[in-house]
Amino acid sequence: MAKDFLGVGWKFPVRLSSTGEFELSQYEKDIEESILIILKTAKGERFLHPEFGCGIYDYVFSPVNSTTLSLIQKEVEDSLRLYEPRIDVERVKATYKEEGTVLIEIEYTVRSSNSRRNLVYPFYLKEGE
Repeated sequence: MAKDFLGVGWKFPVRLSSTGEFELSQYEKDIEESILIILKTAKGERFLHPEFGCGIYDYVFSPVNSTTLSLIQKEVEDSLRLYEPRIDVERVKATYKEEGTVLIEIEYTVRSSNSRRNLVYPFYLKEGE
């Protein structure tokens, strides 16, 4: 019963099964893919919904310092709180790992099941990486 709230949606990236039907994601995997869609969408990218997405792309080519990392963390937190109502964001931490790469660690709780999960998203600050 609680899993029904988590939902079922098209698999991301969208693909067809061998029978020609759209592949689907269910429950926690659907939430994880939704988070990735939010993070991978730059604000203004969707024509009919320009405010959707995450503002982390405003920091591409920015100097990597504690201010930039804090701003990236805030953008991720704000976007997930706004666009993914099935979760409670517990913690977001942006860490500079190597030349041009920031790892964004997200800890969240699935509201309907109260299960804690995490996801690490690599964000590239330089074009072509």
